Amino acid sequence: MSPAAPIHAKISGPIVMIGFGSIGKGTLPLIERHFTYDPARLVVIDPDDTDRKILDGRGIRFIHQAVTRDNYRDLLTPLLTAGGGRGFCVNLSVDTSSVAIMEFAREIGAFYIDTVTEPWPGFYFDAKLGPEARSNYALRETLLEARRRSPGGTTAVSCCGANPGMVSWFVKQALIDLAHDLGVKAPEPKSREDWGRLAMTLGVKGIHIAERDTQRARNPKPPNVFVNTWSVEGFLSEGMQPSELGWGTHETWMPPNARRHASGCDAAIYLLQPGANTRVRSWTPTARSQFGFMVTHNESISIADYFTLRDGDAVVYRPTCHYAYHPCNDAVLSLHELFGQAGKRQDKIYILDEHDIADGIDELGVLIYGHAKNAYWYGSQLSIDETRMLAPYQNATGLQVTSAVLAGMVWALENPQAGIVEADEMDFRRCLEVQTPYLGPVIGTYTDWTPLTDRPGLFPEEIDAGDPWQFRNVLVG
Repeated sequence: MSPAAPIHAKISGPIVMIGFGSIGKGTLPLIERHFTYDPARLVVIDPDDTDRKILDGRGIRFIHQAVTRDNYRDLLTPLLTAGGGRGFCVNLSVDTSSVAIMEFAREIGAFYIDTVTEPWPGFYFDAKLGPEARSNYALRETLLEARRRSPGGTTAVSCCGANPGMVSWFVKQALIDLAHDLGVKAPEPKSREDWGRLAMTLGVKGIHIAERDTQRARNPKPPNVFVNTWSVEGFLSEGMQPSELGWGTHETWMPPNARRHASGCDAAIYLLQPGANTRVRSWTPTARSQFGFMVTHNESISIADYFTLRDGDAVVYRPTCHYAYHPCNDAVLSLHELFGQAGKRQDKIYILDEHDIADGIDELGVLIYGHAKNAYWYGSQLSIDETRMLAPYQNATGLQVTSAVLAGMVWALENPQAGIVEADEMDFRRCLEVQTPYLGPVIGTYTDWTPLTDRPGLFPEEIDAGDPWQFRNVLVG
């Protein structure tokens, strides 16, 4: 059975969904369940018609076409303006420029939401671009520049999936919990600076977006097939970008292959190696200590930037922030196979849907570390079994994303003139109120684990014994 289905808002104009992959399929029933809208003005666009039968069975218009640099204005204008009201562009695709489509949607007064700052095709694997130019930092800077060019106006929500997106709301709730448990009496922060000051007061050194996907396929991974629980194209695109992390003020050592950016917010650094081949030590409640991949994500940069405190031009506080992702075991095997062939992608790809998975959970949360209670993990432990009861067409990984899209759409409709926003800037309480019914158990738990637990072992290591939470101790050599 599904959770109670309140109608959160009315969408007065057309709804245009770009992309109908694993996330588009999962978002559709949530839109149907929680909004009042005109079904005749809902349209889905995708160059792949594999799952068209889902739309045909509902009488939903489908356009079998790619949204491109050359056609997006002509294609989307009539779809987002026909029939009056304010349209909503829900961009859940790959190979479409998020910033270009976002700016266009705002020009015509339509709402907009996406789950990633996506570029036009060719960006991720363009050997002519250096690692800095192919980074998420660079992509985010294009978004920030768009906001500077056109402040305010119709709301467009950037990077609002599970991560980036939901995890930014988890960080704020975790800080509130931590302040309570440490006996820090202070009013709940109201501004970006207030949040940064709270994190600094609590002694937070950094944040891992710490995830463990234990969803297990009924059938083992075949050779030469990349298997994943969500978009293989999306995972490989971000996985082959340089590994990136928000760079905290407590750090005393930087990897030899790390680089700073020449311009922009300066909240992050990048490594001269792909994120899907960069391992870090982290912790989640089920797996306990684990190796994760430090795949670049927008939230690694946006969270670090959001909590930065400055005195004039000088940065006085910033937490380190990065992803520490252990995907499902089949995806780990797929990565080993891919990197064993010098990064050559397998001939076939396969996304495990709710029917392919025998059991398991996606345990996704934030590990807030370095404070007086050491480390606190706060997040979702959504199982495939509960997912099947909550919503169709998706596994646990997908529902954590699609329910965040739902929350972001609700927030946009309730805040129609907020301009371009990131998840860090949204009302975390309202967003989690909408999303939490789809997240399974949401827990907070402390751990005394550190990256130095049980180290060094049988061999000497270059570690910083004086501060367990230095990145030197987190990065796997």
